[in-house]
Amino acid sequence: MEIDQMIYHAASVVRGVKRALVVCDMPFGTYQVNPTEGVRNAIHIMQKSGCDALKLEGGVEIIDTVKKIIDAGIPVMGHLGLTPQSINKFGTFGVRAKDEAEAAKLMSDAHELEEIGCFAITLEKIPSDLAAQVAKKLHIPIIGIGAGDAVDGQVLVAQDMLGMTQNLKPKFLRQYADLYKVITDGVGQYVTDVKQRDFPNDNEKY
Repeated sequence: MEIDQMIYHAASVVRGVKRALVVCDMPFGTYQVNPTEGVRNAIHIMQKSGCDALKLEGGVEIIDTVKKIIDAGIPVMGHLGLTPQSINKFGTFGVRAKDEAEAAKLMSDAHELEEIGCFAITLEKIPSDLAAQVAKKLHIPIIGIGAGDAVDGQVLVAQDMLGMTQNLKPKFLRQYADLYKVITDGVGQYVTDVKQRDFPNDNEKY
């Protein structure tokens, strides 16, 4: 996603918010090249979107960039575990940090992110025991998505939890509605009514 698209979406959320923290994801490619470009793009997003903070995926690999963005006065939320922007590196959306080496790196990355000033960290699709350890050892809030119940807060994608997306059934997803059916049934009935000239009827005319 290009930076201007993310700014557009973040700004739309900001306009609709009355009392909430708005965190904008920095898009892939806007902070990986070097710290200077990362800071420049971070400032641009904050200025144009009006959001409250930024979220960056990654650990020690981007630590210098994260630190410089924080030093520039921008609050940063970290993101570890399954990092969707790097899915080409993983090759799968499977659970991350199941083996000892990756789990140890995640824990180390979490400590590093806290140390340099991240105000919170998102943990995505990792073993619940590991997420519990991170939440216990760190002092900042740990937000989970597919990371068990021992964290400080939970995330679900709205379109997924409301059933707007199809063929996406990760284990951690609880679906609270079936808006896909509601929408498709509604649109289908509208099309039928128009074709049968039942819409608009006499009561719906001026």
